[in-house]
Amino acid sequence: MPQRAHSVVVVTLGCARNEVDSEELAGRLGAGGWGLVPDADDAEVVLVNTCGFIDSAKKDSIDTLLAAADTDAQVVAVGCLAERYGDELAATLPEADAVLGFDSYADIAARLDEIAAGRPVPAQTPRDRRTLLPVTPVQRPAAAADVSLPGHGWLPSSALRTRLDDAPVAYVKLASGCDRRCSFCAIPSFRGSFVSRPPADVLAEARWLASTGARELVLVSENSTSYGKDLGDLRALETLLPRLAAVDGVERVRVSYLQPAELRPSLLDALATTPGVAPYFDLSFQHASGPVLRRMKRFGDAGAFLDLLSRARVRAPDLGARSNVIVGFPGETEDDVAELERFLSAAHLDAIGVFGYSDEDGTEAVRYLGKLDADVIAERVERIVALADELVSQRAEDRVGTRVDVLVEECDDDGAVGRAAHQGPEADGVVRLSGADRVERGRFVPAVVVSSEGVDLLAEPSGDPW
Repeated sequence: MPQRAHSVVVVTLGCARNEVDSEELAGRLGAGGWGLVPDADDAEVVLVNTCGFIDSAKKDSIDTLLAAADTDAQVVAVGCLAERYGDELAATLPEADAVLGFDSYADIAARLDEIAAGRPVPAQTPRDRRTLLPVTPVQRPAAAADVSLPGHGWLPSSALRTRLDDAPVAYVKLASGCDRRCSFCAIPSFRGSFVSRPPADVLAEARWLASTGARELVLVSENSTSYGKDLGDLRALETLLPRLAAVDGVERVRVSYLQPAELRPSLLDALATTPGVAPYFDLSFQHASGPVLRRMKRFGDAGAFLDLLSRARVRAPDLGARSNVIVGFPGETEDDVAELERFLSAAHLDAIGVFGYSDEDGTEAVRYLGKLDADVIAERVERIVALADELVSQRAEDRVGTRVDVLVEECDDDGAVGRAAHQGPEADGVVRLSGADRVERGRFVPAVVVSSEGVDLLAEPSGDPW
């Protein structure tokens, strides 16, 4: 009987969806006899949950795998880069002891047993995961029973998820995959078709997360506005939100990854007005020029997007709104960039992510004419980033004098730091509380904003924490 390796560290790269997948992997590894450790120097295996979204994310994943190979541990790649490139990645990165795809998640402990024993484990063979569920959306929940869907594995009867930190905010996966066919995006090819999790599973996991100390739940997926379409209920999210907000211990629910073209009026109302749900709109605009959006295989334009934001602000004037935009898409003209600038200036967004276009393997846009030179794309990115920084700083300054409820996430000698309802985790700025050095992590503090610095706010407590 080969000796079992006992220690593994899980390293997570990329988006919040990967955070959920890593905690599912950690739960399965723990159930299979593996001990989780926080540092690669103490681990016998380093499991790197990679990101394969854009070039910079791929490079970060490769660099992390190479750094792990410099330790004494064995190195295993999982996640999107491993799923997307599989045996090609294994061939070009011999430093990795194994490259495993999503189909290995269900028996990940057994795979690591084999790797630790020195037995070769075949690398993932890439395939278009959309072909795994070639059925109509309403048939998918049943068909998906035999398909590996990362982040769906938590069950009330067997906790196949282990939290990797004790943060007061936790992510909950609503669904996996995407049915949209944006011409620049490869995600559906390696994440598959859209499949919702049953509401009962989401609620059960939310209760469990609350029992571990989570006070804010962030709902994630590739496209949260599609939730429920494969369950035969297009209003499933509107029904689910108040039930999640009512979970004992949960004070705030946040929804991420909203598709503007699918943000129906009833869902807009639910996001803006449901007690306990943050009025927070994480909207995937990608651009504001109608012609560019058509080439992206998306809908809308600056006017439609501004109207959507206006309707939301009628219901929740202090709402948070963020988006990402792609600059330098094939065929983009100076007039298109000017339209994007006008839109951003009028939208009053709290956070703006700016990405320069790059070809992604297997996407329709790879074949498009009108590709822009790299230096043109870089100049436009720099220009939009400068504008975005100015605009979000002004938006933060506009919040001076307003009241916010701050979830405290860090406490140190300099005081307490947390987030208000308009700020999503990690990318939207923070609130620094003055005179709140004794506040406990995980408490909500009512406060008044007194100043801003860039996207961040400084606030003074105005009431008792809860």
